[in-house]
Amino acid sequence: MKKKSIDVLLYMLSLLPFWVLYGISNVLYYLLFYIVQYRKRVVFDNLQNSFPEKSEQERYQLAKKFYRFFPDLVVEAIKMRTMSAAQVLESIELLNPEEVYRHFEQNKGVIGVTAHYGNWELGIYRLSLMTDKPRLVIYKPLNDKAFNEVYNGLRSRFGATMVPMKQILRHIVRMKDMPYISMFVADQTPTYQDSDYFMEFLNQETLVYTGTERIARLSKSPVVYCHIGRKKTRGRYFCKFTTLVENPGDYQEHEITQIHNRFTEQMIREQPEYWLWTHRRWKRKRRI
Repeated sequence: MKKKSIDVLLYMLSLLPFWVLYGISNVLYYLLFYIVQYRKRVVFDNLQNSFPEKSEQERYQLAKKFYRFFPDLVVEAIKMRTMSAAQVLESIELLNPEEVYRHFEQNKGVIGVTAHYGNWELGIYRLSLMTDKPRLVIYKPLNDKAFNEVYNGLRSRFGATMVPMKQILRHIVRMKDMPYISMFVADQTPTYQDSDYFMEFLNQETLVYTGTERIARLSKSPVVYCHIGRKKTRGRYFCKFTTLVENPGDYQEHEITQIHNRFTEQMIREQPEYWLWTHRRWKRKRRI
């Protein structure tokens, strides 16, 4: 019942035209930043710890830019419920899809890596439409079952298969020696049971997932970063592919994890306002 109610509400809201939704976003910006101050302490602490070299005023302006973008992300996620394939193609441009296709032509699977940056959810739609090869989206199940089902239904609208993190290995093994793409959002916060590897990320000691590296090694698949950047026009994005690792077997333990996290860090430093700063990324500390 809860799932149906959420889905109906989401469907009705998604029927609103973009100009209305962006009008709502304008209002949400003032509410979230000035009135409700949604996770403002988390955002400001994250920015201060990540960019100690910046002045307080510079970090304040960064926070404002982020809060200006964040409501757009929310209303765009709502619109995804009824977006057509044509609208998706118009909203996000693939700059160099041949970088993925060349791996397919070699009969290789692709380990795709992205972050909570730009509109990564819209990126899943665009990747789903770029090929008819199997498309796997690796996700961490939400605690709320109803929201989880609605969320997964949204993400799989254009043919992607949702795979919980704990089940990815069996899927990868089944598709050995065939082209596919699996997408990892690699900047999530793992539990201590999922990882024990810390590295410096944005000037802070950070517990990071090593699952991307483990799957790449087992499958012998190249690791391709999918950078979802925002264009100047509201609601328009691009995706640029960069092969970070051609042959996983050539790298030492944790080296691949270091490589894709460093690449994520570089993207964030270039335009920090498009990363999800409300995320409690550094809540795990090294155990003594």
